[in-house]
Amino acid sequence: MIKSMTGYGIGSQENGKVKYTVELKSLNSKFLELSLRLPKAVSDREFSIRSESSKLIERGKVNVIVTVEYVDQTAKASSINGALLTKYYKQLQEIAFQVGEKNAALFEMALNMPEVVTSNEDVVDEEEGKVLMDAFYHAVERFNTFRQDEGKILKNDLEARVALILTHLTEVERVEGNRIPLIRERIHHYLDETVGKENVDMNRFEQEIIFYIDKLDITEEKVRLRSHCNYFIQALNASDSNGKKLGFISQEMGREINTLGSKANDAHIQQIVVRMKEELEKIKEQLLNVL
Repeated sequence: MIKSMTGYGIGSQENGKVKYTVELKSLNSKFLELSLRLPKAVSDREFSIRSESSKLIERGKVNVIVTVEYVDQTAKASSINGALLTKYYKQLQEIAFQVGEKNAALFEMALNMPEVVTSNEDVVDEEEGKVLMDAFYHAVERFNTFRQDEGKILKNDLEARVALILTHLTEVERVEGNRIPLIRERIHHYLDETVGKENVDMNRFEQEIIFYIDKLDITEEKVRLRSHCNYFIQALNASDSNGKKLGFISQEMGREINTLGSKANDAHIQQIVVRMKEELEKIKEQLLNVL
């Protein structure tokens, strides 16, 4: 079953103290292009999220946005080292007294001294880290469900377009019956007008016409094109189906269609070939969005 590279998923998890929300958005890309937007407090989890993303998301231009909400706002409040603040304040008072300074804002100065105020957002514990990763996995699950649903739509469209190519191929087989007799008749008529019927060596003519008609034979191209189309459908429904493999098959289909058009030497068949090419181009465009 194929999956689309376009996807969206959002997941949330909380533990009574903190709530993490992870949002995933993706567009098509040949490789995994990951863009992370994380709160400073969980920046140390970036490697884990990148590692899991490479395994669970595989390919695509993906944006991962993490937001955090604290149920208890005091949980993220900064901590003040009271003992250190007191020590700094007393030292500043002593210095101010010694130099005769009476208007100095000693308390504010002490409050801004190193390690007096520490932010609780700088580090998260293991419990909070687990809440984040659970939210991430929840978002990935919804994200992949979205991709699978989009993949079903792509699959139906691709099957319909391959079916159209096969229909056009059947039309080619239906109209090509008169192609060779018309070519033979056209060449024979041309020789009669240019060199005269009495001057044509019919044995040599038959040898040359057989050689020429053999070069115009499209039987192999028809067989190979039908085989490639059937293989495409088979690969499309396989459990390990992927856009790269389907892309390679579509290239082979294109080669046969091009050869069919160049060897046809028939205006009607070439018109049908143009319609085949139109469907194949639409298939290739859709495959750009298949994972």
